[in-house]
Amino acid sequence: MQTCVVHLLRNSFRYVAHQDWDKIAKVLKPVYTAASEDAALERFAEFADAWGKKYPAIVRLWENAREEFTPFLRFDTEIRRIVCTTNAIESVNARIRRAVKARGHFPNEQAALKCIYMAIMSLDPTGKGQARWTMRWKTALNAFDITFDGRLSAARQ
Repeated sequence: MQTCVVHLLRNSFRYVAHQDWDKIAKVLKPVYTAASEDAALERFAEFADAWGKKYPAIVRLWENAREEFTPFLRFDTEIRRIVCTTNAIESVNARIRRAVKARGHFPNEQAALKCIYMAIMSLDPTGKGQARWTMRWKTALNAFDITFDGRLSAARQ
């Protein structure tokens, strides 16, 4: 699901001329942030009417992915926001790849783990970022706990 929405957006922009990026982003956002499936379909119809002639491949892309996309709309907005946020994960992965690539090879597994640990720790040298990110997750954690009927809180006990 998560990759569906993120990849739908990324693949959509592969077909868009650079001068239309802002306009397309503005019209597509109400589709994936809609409160319900019906509202999303209405917003998508508006998108298709406005941009379908110029970018028919985008319309076909979203129509073909409809079955994978619509379950995403059943989640609360807090969960959707977290599910669509991949920048933080991609940033950490890029830092780890960069550190491993710079090192080249490792004499043993312990050396590789130390390199990865140091790369992760360098992301937040003061330790204040964790508190900031934790606060952003509070509403999503509440929504996850309600949506998944207490399975998160049961796992913590």
